Amino acid sequence: MRDLIRTRKQALEALKIAKQQLMSFLLRHGLRYNRPTYWTKIHWRWLNELRRFRYPHQQLAFEELKRAIHQIDERIRTLDRAIEDAVKPWRFAPVVDALRTLRGVNTTIAATRAAEIGDIARFTNPRQLMAWLGLVPSEHSSGSTTRRGRITRTGNALARTMMVEASWSYRHPPRERHPHLKRSQHLPQEIRDIGWKAQMRLCKRYRDLSKTGKPQPRVLTAIARELAGFIWDIARRVPIPA
Repeated sequence: MRDLIRTRKQALEALKIAKQQLMSFLLRHGLRYNRPTYWTKIHWRWLNELRRFRYPHQQLAFEELKRAIHQIDERIRTLDRAIEDAVKPWRFAPVVDALRTLRGVNTTIAATRAAEIGDIARFTNPRQLMAWLGLVPSEHSSGSTTRRGRITRTGNALARTMMVEASWSYRHPPRERHPHLKRSQHLPQEIRDIGWKAQMRLCKRYRDLSKTGKPQPRVLTAIARELAGFIWDIARRVPIPA
């Protein structure tokens, strides 16, 4: 499982580089997209309609850059399907299933947490898990003065990145859509209640922090830190087969 997850991470990094290469190519030719959101259907329509290059080989280079992005996208989809299949016989499958009741936590994110962290029982409280993920602020003490700085970023970088990725979903108001209800309806009520409690708290927390003018990366980090606490609470209630 860990090999699949880390291979997917490498593919995501390759996708980011491929997109940067395409955008750099366009900028060199004075072509700019005049909308704020990139890589949407509208953005791809704009890319596919571009025919403004002076020489044929420039158009060919542009098409190859687009093709590379599509190929990496397909590789990521293949790995996502492989992770879905690999979870079913896995000993941590019950944990992955339970964690999906949390908003923003899909199978890949839940499987990453399980593969990288292992048995949650080794953490006696959620603060230990937050510290292991490197999501707690660093401290600088001098005499009786204690100052808090940036997060420590210790521990597992991949698990931490996935936590921040899941935090994005809490920028929207709390709600339980049909796909979410369908995938969690077989779970015990106490686990579903934790999932709803997380939505109520973290969505409000996101709005409150954003209103204070805090930079979005700091807001997402704060949400990821609290989300780790809900993950700990759910995972400790799920028995893991020997």
